[in-house]
Amino acid sequence: MEILIYIIVIYELIINLFTFILYEVDKFKAKRDKYRVPEAELLFFAFIGGALGAFLGMKFFHHKTLKLKFKLVPVLLVVQAALAVYGLYIITRIQFKG
Repeated sequence: MEILIYIIVIYELIINLFTFILYEVDKFKAKRDKYRVPEAELLFFAFIGGALGAFLGMKFFHHKTLKLKFKLVPVLLVVQAALAVYGLYIITRIQFKG
């Protein structure tokens, strides 16, 4: 069971760091009028676990904060945090029963 926790933590670290960097890259390209990262891709990475990275990228780089569909990112962050807490609760219950 411990290995599962490590895999999830590593996945979350990687996906959130990648998503944060993706927002930085898009902001960098926007300032230079270059080809941009599609909005669907930015939201996709937030959806698959990178909501914290997306939220921090939006705040830190002041990027996509006014777009209506990106108002979903804080909601995703709350849902993902709640799922993480619930998952840890379930895992600890299983470990202490067994």
